[in-house]
Amino acid sequence: MAIDIVRRKFIAGLGGSALAWPRSARAQQPDRMRRVGVLRGTSASDPDSLSYHAAFVQGLQELGWTDGSNVHIDVRWAGGNPADARKYAAELVALAPDVILASGSTVVEPMLQATRTVPVVFAIVADPLGSGVVESLSRPGGNATGFMLFEYSLSGKWLELLKEIAPSVTRAAVLRDPTTTSGIGQFAVIQAVAPAVGVEVRPINVRDAAEIERGLAAFARVANGGLIVTVTPLASVHRDLISTLAARHKLPAIYFDRLAVVRGGLISYGADFRDQFRRAAGYVDRILKGEKPADLPVQAPTKYDLVVNLKTAKALGLTIPPSVLSRADEVIE
Repeated sequence: MAIDIVRRKFIAGLGGSALAWPRSARAQQPDRMRRVGVLRGTSASDPDSLSYHAAFVQGLQELGWTDGSNVHIDVRWAGGNPADARKYAAELVALAPDVILASGSTVVEPMLQATRTVPVVFAIVADPLGSGVVESLSRPGGNATGFMLFEYSLSGKWLELLKEIAPSVTRAAVLRDPTTTSGIGQFAVIQAVAPAVGVEVRPINVRDAAEIERGLAAFARVANGGLIVTVTPLASVHRDLISTLAARHKLPAIYFDRLAVVRGGLISYGADFRDQFRRAAGYVDRILKGEKPADLPVQAPTKYDLVVNLKTAKALGLTIPPSVLSRADEVIE
């Protein structure tokens, strides 16, 4: 009888351990299905934006995360629409992801309004410290960290380069989004630099295609004009239209990304966007493995590329100065 009682207790103990062990093991399994949310400020129909997303997915694969296997990636595209950015931010947070990738200042701010607990990795964000996205670049402090596009001071460089390649320019239209912190900040820096280079600047909003077309047509009625395209998802959404209008109105234009120049723009100066998304995958990987965004420093671009399109320069009747060509990282013939 005593032996039977001991045996029953031993078996019961084994049963309890067997029931408890799987729950504990599952909690520690590194290969369980994880969830990653992605909010993009641009449109899913933009091939360049798709290539950036592909770079992010590839970066995750190289680190051992495969969509549909050990991670599920939920993607939303705001298409430059602030209302959609807010809606999709809330939608992604409701899915309870392990981490969210938010790209562009126009979606990071609504994302941080939607959650202060879900880890957020951002990419191509202008001046995250100045805009209040993080408390410190070295120790972000909250639930967000990532990769900055530039500090606002870089915006002044666009105007200086425009004047260098087109000395006759005395007026510059600045395409910007006035509804965002980054849109206001970029224009403020350009405006501050303008007197030193002898150029009058005029903002043109990029809310929709009709507004862009009307604004540039009116601006181009007076001679000696140029164009600066600041960083905003709407500039990517309307990239082809902007390039077409710049060519139609004979406006020397400088852009923030090389792909605009590859597709017919005159000159660009900015960071490599694909590299930002590859590096963002590394931060997502580290957070999935247990690190906290508050402890991961915000990283700046390691290199800015200057790209020049000589074919476009010739069509505009411009000769690119040797001082610019010698600094160019890429020259498109």
